[in-house]
Amino acid sequence: MPVEGLRAKARLRRTIAASAIGNATEWFDYGIYAYGVTYISAALFPGSTSEATLFALATFAISFLVRPFGGMLWGPLGDRRGRKSVLAITIIMMSAATFGIGLIPSFQAIGFWAPAILIVLRLAQGFSTGGEYGGAATFMAEHSPDARRGFYGSFLEGGTLLGFSLGALLMLGFALVLGDTAMHDWGWRLPFLAAAPLGLVGLYLRARIDESPVFREAAPREHSLRTHARDLSHLFRRHWQPMIVLGLLVLALNVVNYTLLSHMPTYLQLRLGLSPTQALYVPVIGMLFMTLLLPAAGALSDVWGRKPLWWFSLAGLFVAALPAYQLMSTGVLGAVAGFCLLGLLYAPQLATISATFPAMFPTSARFAGLAISYNVSTSLFGGTAPAFNSWLIGITGDVNVPAYVMMAACAVGMTALPFLAETAGRPLRRE
Repeated sequence: MPVEGLRAKARLRRTIAASAIGNATEWFDYGIYAYGVTYISAALFPGSTSEATLFALATFAISFLVRPFGGMLWGPLGDRRGRKSVLAITIIMMSAATFGIGLIPSFQAIGFWAPAILIVLRLAQGFSTGGEYGGAATFMAEHSPDARRGFYGSFLEGGTLLGFSLGALLMLGFALVLGDTAMHDWGWRLPFLAAAPLGLVGLYLRARIDESPVFREAAPREHSLRTHARDLSHLFRRHWQPMIVLGLLVLALNVVNYTLLSHMPTYLQLRLGLSPTQALYVPVIGMLFMTLLLPAAGALSDVWGRKPLWWFSLAGLFVAALPAYQLMSTGVLGAVAGFCLLGLLYAPQLATISATFPAMFPTSARFAGLAISYNVSTSLFGGTAPAFNSWLIGITGDVNVPAYVMMAACAVGMTALPFLAETAGRPLRRE
């Protein structure tokens, strides 16, 4: 291969790593929070175990309230000044806030200041995340060759699952080594503190990559509050249709995502009676299984198109959600099998989002259109899914509630999918 070809491949590999590690940092926090929620709730919240757990899940959801505001700031800024600079800022904010959670004194030490500080740090995470995913997906799509955008984009979602799995495995590993008493006292803090080096590695990788070639073709524009407001007005006026379609697809995507990943450890332990260790093992096995599927699903989308894989995923989850949850209730092996079944059906959707969503907008509005639509829908429906599922199970007493919620979300996604234009193999819009 010519030297220039080797250099191009090396640049693409650096771009993939730099984009994926931001996603991994975001989901690393979600992983340690979801898998350590019983320790966090006992340390930082008052009340009984069930009450404290519900408060902790609600606090998890609170961070999603500010994600749209982050998207409204970071998205237009990234479309004006470049994707790379915004991604450097967001990864610092995310990792610093996660690190800070590990330093919060207990409720016994400072009372209600403990959950108050947690809420502030979760809001900081949410605000930074409002620009992280939209920027990373845009950056990845603009660097990838048109014919293989699905394949390369799938590695961004691999960062999601690996970051979540790393957080889960750290929490599980410390729990096994330290024991329950030490974990409740101080051990739960250690995985949060690990966010600092992860963020520094991500910042280093992002400093070594080039701005996307698609963005470089567009001249940077002025930066002012008036320009910012004008950009937002233009975005909503000109691109409201793809923003609505994207928002409905994200509803389906992230209700499944947060139900399957963030809520699952709590659900398996508190609702199905698995031990804390078993409740941690099951999703980790399922997520690693899904990680192996993502590159193949992304490559298939380059050949068959994005929409056929989305139809397969949404329809398959609608049909299989209830049987899969009923299988989970039979024991540990059933839980692994049920989770892997849902993961198999969800992977085609997850693998293709970073190739599908950025292609819905032109270069001048890509970061903002994706960031705002994605985060509004995620804040309303995705991040609230764990708390909503727990509340609804408590009201109805039906442990199959997450399956019904998942089915409803997939039905919404299927109503929006006919309005999605197929973009596999086509150049990104640049006007």
